[in-house]
Amino acid sequence: MYLEKDLLMKTQNKSQSKSKVPKEGLFPEIIRENYLGSQKLAGKKAIITGGDSGIGQAVAVHFAREGADIAIIYKESDDDAKETQKLVEKEGGECILLKGDLTKKTFRTKCLNTIKKKWKNLDILINNAGIHTSKDTLEKISDEQIEETFHTNIISMIALTRAFLPLIGEGGRIICTTSVTAYRGSDHLIDYAATKGAILSFIRSLSTNLAEKKILVNGIAPGPIWTPLVKETFDDLSTFGKDTPLKRAGQPSEVAPAFVFLASEDANYITGEVIHINGGDFVGG
Repeated sequence: MYLEKDLLMKTQNKSQSKSKVPKEGLFPEIIRENYLGSQKLAGKKAIITGGDSGIGQAVAVHFAREGADIAIIYKESDDDAKETQKLVEKEGGECILLKGDLTKKTFRTKCLNTIKKKWKNLDILINNAGIHTSKDTLEKISDEQIEETFHTNIISMIALTRAFLPLIGEGGRIICTTSVTAYRGSDHLIDYAATKGAILSFIRSLSTNLAEKKILVNGIAPGPIWTPLVKETFDDLSTFGKDTPLKRAGQPSEVAPAFVFLASEDANYITGEVIHINGGDFVGG
């Protein structure tokens, strides 16, 4: 899914010198070399679901550069997870790897018990894991696809948050990845867009519910971002992101800093909100 690290760094440095983002579609840029951490998350403990690649991996590395320890929950690629672990440890952070299926209660319980034993408490929960499968008509979406998409994207998110809530104290953060499709829909990702709309309502509802406990709940709504999930889902990427006002797709490195902001003290008076990172699309609701 990625170039080897030395080639990745070489290309990032070349990009940095020209003050441009990497060539579109070549690889996901995880973090800018000139991104300077300032210990905004020093001493914090964070769980990131889907933290092995794409946006989740970028969030893990940014959090580590800001001083946090990380646990990533992932389902498939050990290679990607170990690469994330290397990148986090290079920044001086701890990185716990938790592999399994979030739709299974037994695995969610295993994750909870591991974190309770290792950390005892949790400061930040990033609900980022998700899947989508492109179908151009509703008739082509099977019951099995609907169930898998909903169980992965929203049902397990609610269940995992419920499980970890006792470990999150005052000042804690819960940040969920929704999508621009939650606001404008998608004619080829109908079931996925529906789950992202549900996540949006989950953010708003839970933020109100937890306000008295001083736990802040917010979201990020990415538009077209270069991630392995995108490359594995769409056959034709030649126009991906070109319909945005900025005429290009974004990089994970352009999304993760917003997670840092919402997880930090800079966002102490923000809850129930969603930050839109979509290349300039105007969405409402």
